[in-house]
Amino acid sequence: MSTRSNRLLLGIALAGLILESLVSHPALATDKVSLFKVITAKDEIIIGINDDQLSTFEAKNAGGVAKHLVQKGTLTAWQYAVRKAEAGALEQAPLRQVGLMSTEALRVEPYTTPLKIVPLPDQTGQ
Repeated sequence: MSTRSNRLLLGIALAGLILESLVSHPALATDKVSLFKVITAKDEIIIGINDDQLSTFEAKNAGGVAKHLVQKGTLTAWQYAVRKAEAGALEQAPLRQVGLMSTEALRVEPYTTPLKIVPLPDQTGQ
């Protein structure tokens, strides 16, 4: 299979995993969220993983996230993006849930931001 076909196939597979679950209200959860940058050959995204999920990984760092992704093959996480808060300040907030595939991710690294990080939404009522 050609490189172009592989990229197209992987792109379609990744697009199929993206779960469009937009956040419509401020998050009520108080969990601490760690941000990571996931770099692929095509692009990069910022994901947020709360302490509860991160504690299930071998290590609570980028290496632990990468290892978990390789071992399990996929990982569901919240994609984070910059938005304006009601008061007008910029903040990092959950945008949508995404599915990551280990075949797409080339590197996972910690992501630091000077902005406030909004916690993940409470999904216990869903």
